[in-house]
Amino acid sequence: MLLELRAENYAVIDHAVAVFGPGLNLLTGETGAGKSSRVDALALLLGGKASVDVVRHGAEKAVVSCVFESTHGAEAILDENGIDPADVSSSGAGGFGGGGEILLRREIALNGKGRVFINNQPATVSVLRQLAPELALVHAQSETAGAFDQAQQRGLLDRFAGIATEAVAAAHATWSQTKAKLTEMEHDEQDRLRMADLWSFQKKEIAQAGIESADEDAQLAAEKRVLGNAEKLYAAAMGAHEELYEAEKSAESALLAGLKHVEELARYDAKFEEAAQQLAAARATVQDISATVRDYADGISASPERLADIEDRLALLDRLKRKYGKTLAEVIAYGAEVAGKLDEIENRDQILAALRQQLESDAAAYRAVAEALTAQRTAAARKLEKLAEAQINDLAMKVRFQVQVAGQKDVSFWTAHGWDRVECLIATNAGEPMKPLDEIASGGEMSRVMLALKVSVEEGAGAALKQRKKSMLPRTLVFDEIDIGIGGRAAEAVGQKLKALSRAQQVLCITHLPQIAAFADQHFLIEKNEKSGRTKTQVRLMNDAERTEEIARMLSGATLTETSLKHAEQLLKASR
Repeated sequence: MLLELRAENYAVIDHAVAVFGPGLNLLTGETGAGKSSRVDALALLLGGKASVDVVRHGAEKAVVSCVFESTHGAEAILDENGIDPADVSSSGAGGFGGGGEILLRREIALNGKGRVFINNQPATVSVLRQLAPELALVHAQSETAGAFDQAQQRGLLDRFAGIATEAVAAAHATWSQTKAKLTEMEHDEQDRLRMADLWSFQKKEIAQAGIESADEDAQLAAEKRVLGNAEKLYAAAMGAHEELYEAEKSAESALLAGLKHVEELARYDAKFEEAAQQLAAARATVQDISATVRDYADGISASPERLADIEDRLALLDRLKRKYGKTLAEVIAYGAEVAGKLDEIENRDQILAALRQQLESDAAAYRAVAEALTAQRTAAARKLEKLAEAQINDLAMKVRFQVQVAGQKDVSFWTAHGWDRVECLIATNAGEPMKPLDEIASGGEMSRVMLALKVSVEEGAGAALKQRKKSMLPRTLVFDEIDIGIGGRAAEAVGQKLKALSRAQQVLCITHLPQIAAFADQHFLIEKNEKSGRTKTQVRLMNDAERTEEIARMLSGATLTETSLKHAEQLLKASR
């Protein structure tokens, strides 16, 4: 869900902040106030193409930012791109939902350079585009269905019918791994044969080294430090032993003398008993340390021969690490790897035969689940197209609508989502052939078609979820100028469908029609005014009285009348 949208020096906006809520968020205002600029700003934050034309006159750069509630999918995308989670305490979004948040910010400078930040960390437009399907889908005046690609259409169909793709994804991963292994062995045979002698040498060299453990070099280095400083260590250990225990005025003897005096005190005053115990413990500790350093000194052997052996051994291990890995663990692992490659060469024919058999088995498994998925989608498509066509025709249109599912069974089309090509087709006039959605010329028609399709999908998804007792995270849907060319009953139908859609997902919509505005859960007014010779716009959330006046203005124009106010009240009452 979109929590907050900010814009600074963007188009006609000097500075504006809108805090959105769940349900249906509607934006109204006079023409030219910058309503569509908000939608365009959001599209920019979702990876849209930037232009210096959006920089407000007199400013050096435009800045747009927003805060979304996070999703598991969005968090995975951030993790893949090395971006840390947001500091929720600094988001300033008011803490809707109480969950994780994602902060997006984009800057466009006059010189054409731009910067992207996600959770206040530098990022790229590519990451914004990866996040977009997880966060929001924008249908703006400036867009066609190009952003509504076949992946999105397939996703809508799957959502409508509650179709799960985990089984086909797992089958595809298994088949892909086997195929990659087989391809590698078939195409790299000559390279492998050329490398066999080198691998044999490397295997032998690592094996002959007889590495005892992954930390052998660390153990030897520690022993080397001791042997290299044997005289200093012996002197230090014996000096400590002398001062602690052997000397006439050693620490142990001083503690013993003090202990006797304190014990004498404790004999007459009980409060010194604990002090006596502490001194006795300290004396025992000194004795233990003294014995430890004495034993350490006795164990020091200044053996030049052992030191030379260690240095030779470390030199050998260092040579292996320079050639095969940064650590002995990596050297050991490399030795096991080349040993495996040599085994593959020796048993190549058997391995290839086994891999080919495994690939056939994996391919058969994938075909089975992909075929079942195609059947599910085909059946779901027939239901969706009927429901969507009825929904579209409720919105002052008369169309034929079809959802086409084509199983592309060639292996080049195999994916983790199956092999189906899902495409929505439409004919907006009688006698015309079916065409893809992206060939619809009218932006208003496109928005209405998308609205009807989304409502249809949500109705189906709700039924599917009830059967499976699952829940879905809401996503933000944005519709710009969805009311072009309609009025009366059709406008009321659009409002009802937006309201229905907003029960499952957050909806943002720009409208000029009072019949639609009356259905808002949150109604924002975009205002334009002039100050110091410059046009400025602002956005504010209206209360009930302000909403009534705004809807009345939409009904009658600039001059409010008693009739328009009563009509506005009736619209608001009827929409509840």
